[in-house]
Parts: sequence; structure tokens; C-alpha cells
Amino acid sequence: MSSLVKEDLEKKLFKPLSQNLYEFIEIELSAPDRYYLCVSVTKNDEVKIIMVKHYRIGLDEKYEITKKWSLNDLQMIDGKEADTDNPFFDLHFKKVYSLEAYSCASKYAFARTVNKLNHAYLKKDLQIVNFDSTYINDDSIWSSNNKDCLVLMRICFYAFNLVCLSLCPLPL
Repeated sequence: MSSLVKEDLEKKLFKPLSQNLYEFIEIELSAPDRYYLCVSVTKNDEVKIIMVKHYRIGLDEKYEITKKWSLNDLQMIDGKEADTDNPFFDLHFKKVYSLEAYSCASKYAFARTVNKLNHAYLKKDLQIVNFDSTYINDDSIWSSNNKDCLVLMRICFYAFNLVCLSLCPLPL
């Protein structure tokens, strides 16, 4: 379903603005409508972070930009707690925006994309704090284009190691 939403977002919102959508995540707000946090790149290679409201009028899907920031203005992404599985994070611009992603995996997907686009286009010292750096940086052995499979892959690796160790006989 998310690929259909991404296609629809690209077609109805980002292509008319001459932007390429790189990533979007659903965020939880108290409003009844759905909201997405999107990362896009303009024709002028400017990276934008855009909050989009998604609603329906009859059978037609509508998207409306509610907030728009430049990656250049982003000072820090705070994942709140690196050691716990939570979807909460803060975006620090001139003002701090506290957000809740749909899942912890989507929070990490957003941070990875912002980090990757920062390295590709701005190369500024962007602080990404309270995230497990293993899942954020591309130079990690765990990095992958499958994004949300990273956590599962690492858990399987550790579980396999534990099973192997438990089957080894102890010398007496």
C-alpha cells in the first residue's frame, strides 16, 4: 500500500512542483486526517522536508502541504531514546517539532534518508542523536536498501549466534 501512496504523492504533489520524492513516512497527529513527513529534492538540488496532509473528498485523494522546511535549516534530529523501540523524535529547526512516526522502523528510515541526502547534497554537520548509529550510517555492515529489514536481519544474526553458542559443549 505504501508504494501506491508514494506513487500518488509523486503524481499529484511532487511532480507538479518539479521535485523528486525520496522518502515518506506516516506520522501520528491528533487530527483525524493522515499526515506524512516527506523528503524530496528540487530541480535546484535543494533538499526539502515537507509535512503533507492526506484527506479524501468523495472518492478523490487530496494532498495538502502543511509545513515545509529546507534541510539546510535542520540543526538536529533527536530520536529521543536510542535504547528503546519508540517512534518519537524531534526535528530541531528554529523551533523544535516533536513528532511520532507510525513505527520505529519508519523513524529510522526517515533519519537514514535525511542523513544520506545531507551527505549527497549539503555535506553539513547534521546532528543525529539518540539513534543507534548502526542503522543510520551507510558504512555499516548492516546497511541495506531494504531499510526496514535491517532490524530483523540483525536480530536473526544474534539469535543464530546464541543458538550456536548454546550448542557448543563446555570443556570440563
